[in-house]
Amino acid sequence: MRYLIFLFCLSVYAQDYKDGISIVQFSAEFTKDSEISLKPYRSYNTHLFYMSKHTEIFDKNKIVYIPTICIYNDGELVKKIEAGINLKLPEDTEDIIKEEIDNILNNQF
Repeated sequence: MRYLIFLFCLSVYAQDYKDGISIVQFSAEFTKDSEISLKPYRSYNTHLFYMSKHTEIFDKNKIVYIPTICIYNDGELVKKIEAGINLKLPEDTEDIIKEEIDNILNNQF
């Protein structure tokens, strides 16, 4: 019974991270220095997942490079920003995120 409740909670949580406008950062403990702060995007749905703790979410979203930022709009992937071989996100990552959010908001009206 506990196992079923756990699976239900996990499936509900796994779907919630893509609701509305969502900025999701996929990372690992060893790439913490390369992460961006999600604090400027608190008015949106933000999540940080670590490879060691959320392998099923990494697999489901086909995350290959870390860190990776995914921007979702109502469950649909809008933009995926991946780190390079140096394990760092592009320097203009925050500009890309802001631009994508603006595009989503402009297309809602």
